[in-house]
Amino acid sequence: MKLYIIAGEASGDLHGSNLIYALKRRQPALAIRCWGGDLMQEAGGAVVKHYRDLAFMGFVEVLKNLRTILDNIDFCKQDILDYQPDALVLIDYPGFNLRIAKWAKQQGIPVIYYIAPQVWAWHASRVHAIRRDVDKLLVILPFEPAFFEKHAVAVEYVGHPLLDALVISDQQQAHLPVSATPDQGQRIIALLPGSRRQEVRKILPPMLSVTADFPDYQFIIAGATSLPEAFYQPFLVNHPNVQLLRGATYDILRRATAALVKSGTSTLETALFKVPQVVCYAGNPISYQIARRLVSIKYISLVNLIMDQPLVKELIQQELNHANLKAALTDILNPENAALLQTQYAVLRQKLGGGGASDRAASAILEVIG
Repeated sequence: MKLYIIAGEASGDLHGSNLIYALKRRQPALAIRCWGGDLMQEAGGAVVKHYRDLAFMGFVEVLKNLRTILDNIDFCKQDILDYQPDALVLIDYPGFNLRIAKWAKQQGIPVIYYIAPQVWAWHASRVHAIRRDVDKLLVILPFEPAFFEKHAVAVEYVGHPLLDALVISDQQQAHLPVSATPDQGQRIIALLPGSRRQEVRKILPPMLSVTADFPDYQFIIAGATSLPEAFYQPFLVNHPNVQLLRGATYDILRRATAALVKSGTSTLETALFKVPQVVCYAGNPISYQIARRLVSIKYISLVNLIMDQPLVKELIQQELNHANLKAALTDILNPENAALLQTQYAVLRQKLGGGGASDRAASAILEVIG
């Protein structure tokens, strides 16, 4: 049997890798060709396109790179035809994956979508495309089944794969290198600025602007392995006491007292490590103004969306500045506020259910391909 899996982002690579491990446990001879990253490659997938070459974020950025995106779509279609998989598994990355889903359905290839597009946030019209083009929809957020069922889309809730990722991370627990161990009495504040070049350029400088205001803390940047160390160095020129560790996000979060986190999956990861956080977002001004008119949700962080309340502070666009970051970080470093947040994080974890999402997703996929 053969599967073709497409993941276009760092989080998709993580969840895709755990899915591949779960699939291989059930079907060791299963052949998997994929778009993803190093983790999916290590899990046993044959990666033909790396997500670092696919990370275009925002309307303006997509327009600038439209030729590359269209070339990737053409390449993907031909590669699938040449490979002749028994099914296509799509992981998030909706702008690209929904196009491929429509085409694959026309070719008679079964389409399974794991980690559904966030159509409940915007592009609600995409629900119709999902109903038409997707044979099996596997969702990971507790409020998603009700949304999709309301739109007559058959859906299976498998739970959130981050819970699996954290269990695996704990089993393989590494340690911060000696060079990154804070001086006695110092505590760590983690900086998670994202994994795409354009978002790091926008978000990391404001994060770094507050480091001098908290001299009793060691600031460590959780760098993405998809970005070279040389990319980060210009940001650190005026911040010699800030450390960079690439590919060690979970190890940093285990030790962190607080974190400044780019909106996305990392906000949920930070919450599951029980770390008080400030959520940060800044993008291209034109892309942001377009998004504001299309998005229909109250919050940008998964933590607040799942809890349906402003549990963690969100600083968006112009709000992401030195004064606001300093105030918000001071607030979550207050022991009383941090303790209250820990209580709410426990409720959040309960809402996500138990582990086993990757195993349940693997079982559902293998059912489709028989």
